[in-house]
Amino acid sequence: MSINVSQISKSLQRFSWPDYLVFMLMLISCMCIGVYFGWQDHLKKKHHRGRRGSEALDYLVGGRKMKVFPVAMSLVASFISGISLLGTSTEIYVYGTQYCYIFIAVVLTGFALHYIYLPVFHELQLTSTYEYLDRRFDRRIRLFGSVTYIITSIIWIPIVIYVPSLAFAQVTGINIHLTSPVICAVCIFYTCIGGLKAVVWTDVIQGVIMLASMIVVAIKATVQVGGLNVVIERNYESGRIEAPIWDLDMTIRHSFWSTVVGGFVYWNSVNGCNQSMVQRYLSLPNLKAARKAVWFFVIGIIVILSFCVYNGLLIYAMYHDCDPLQTGLAKQKDQLVPLLVMSVLGDYPGLTGCFVAGVFSAALSSLSTGMNSLAAVVLEDFVKPACKEKLSDRTTAYIMRSTVIFFGLLGTALVFVVEHLGQVLQLSMSLSGAALGASLAVYIIGLFMPWINATSTLVGACSGIVSAMYIVLRAQTDIANKVLTFETKPTSIEGCTYSFVAKNVTNLGLDVNNFTENHSKPIHHMSYMYYTLFGALISISVAQLATFVFGKQDPDELDRKLITPIVRKYLRKPSINKYDVQLGKQITDENVCKTYEFQDAEKNGH
Repeated sequence: MSINVSQISKSLQRFSWPDYLVFMLMLISCMCIGVYFGWQDHLKKKHHRGRRGSEALDYLVGGRKMKVFPVAMSLVASFISGISLLGTSTEIYVYGTQYCYIFIAVVLTGFALHYIYLPVFHELQLTSTYEYLDRRFDRRIRLFGSVTYIITSIIWIPIVIYVPSLAFAQVTGINIHLTSPVICAVCIFYTCIGGLKAVVWTDVIQGVIMLASMIVVAIKATVQVGGLNVVIERNYESGRIEAPIWDLDMTIRHSFWSTVVGGFVYWNSVNGCNQSMVQRYLSLPNLKAARKAVWFFVIGIIVILSFCVYNGLLIYAMYHDCDPLQTGLAKQKDQLVPLLVMSVLGDYPGLTGCFVAGVFSAALSSLSTGMNSLAAVVLEDFVKPACKEKLSDRTTAYIMRSTVIFFGLLGTALVFVVEHLGQVLQLSMSLSGAALGASLAVYIIGLFMPWINATSTLVGACSGIVSAMYIVLRAQTDIANKVLTFETKPTSIEGCTYSFVAKNVTNLGLDVNNFTENHSKPIHHMSYMYYTLFGALISISVAQLATFVFGKQDPDELDRKLITPIVRKYLRKPSINKYDVQLGKQITDENVCKTYEFQDAEKNGH
């Protein structure tokens, strides 16, 4: 008598007590790190009782005394969320390796951070990146950036919690409503107590667990399917290993140009001007250290994503003749990787727990980083500007920790909503991605276009968000109505050894933008990789046109520190007459005073 898919599924749920022990040890270690750094900060405050205003500096940027390696590890761990860890492998299994050219975009983003963003942000010694917008433009643009970040974070946080909870349900059978509140509570605890130092050092541990677990799965699964040659051969025959698509058609879901050009713009938006990432770079003592962290981050991201890609190839090599999505063995696409893990490591107590701990580590690091960054944004961009008097350290601590608790609880509550969204889950992620284009455009204008003023920038940014949202909504509507379809790589169920009711998996609810030739190709059918680029281009173009209505700003009136060094050297320097060296006469233009030191004055000893 043949067994059915339900029996196979239950037999794979072999999460034993050693697995639970490994998983619990990971959570306990995170809490202990939070307690340790919280106690260290308490002792430090007692020793420096008279140093007012240190609370926010210590909690949000670690006193700007963090070390390069842990910060770089933290950047990698927090950027690779559970969504990336599971979703990248699924992408390769369903669509093939065309997405891999994103690695080029990652390297290019490293150069952008090195030469464009970090020199400005570090020189200004910011805590909130949106403080830059206030200095470069005005309060309105700062609020635009802050509100956009908060809204996208509220959308993103419950998804970060939900996806690994779904994976945990696959390997244990435990309902996500039991795991997600516990995980979020642990994250709130160590983020509240330890601040950025706890976030960074827990990220280091979580990053090591994540990488180690992926290496173990990759090695064991490769041996089990028959070696590396078998993995490559099966994927090559199915068309998953493919050469770059050089077609310039913007409606192709993944081509060389969409992954490199579109990916570069997207990665700039989430690395160059995103509070959660920049805040870590600003925790380092100087620009040289921050630049080192950038390249450690780039290398770390490439290593982790390479394993994610390889795991996608392994999933197909393992299930090349019995697709788990069609048989129902994996009920959702994000359960493919946990299914592979249980098939490969299920007989080895503790190893499955190690991998699940790695997935949750990715989620915890992203979640803690997001909540710590939200605390920085709320404090620096909303509370401090609204207060007439300087906040005490005690009030500052209360505000920051209350913010972490509030957004943590909100994210946990929204998991219950996300579970029932279905196709709208993809919509919510696409909407947050569309908003990134306008946010990036504001920084590009600020750094590269000193003649554009605040009003023109605000008009451009609002136009960019509205245009990008229109594109996303139209595209998602067409996907839901099956007007916009996509082509997946071939799968088979001919080799299945258990009984099942085959499912139609022509549309798995993934981001898709590939369709048949007889369909027209309207602009809203562009690849989702171009959403951020589209929003940024619209924002910049409209802002430039708006200068004919609202006038231009005189670049000489700006503090040159607000402009990227690439453009700064081409700006006209102020006249030496603005500062009378002989009489020591102070000029009235404060920005010029702060920015320039005249060599003649230094030589004469003035």
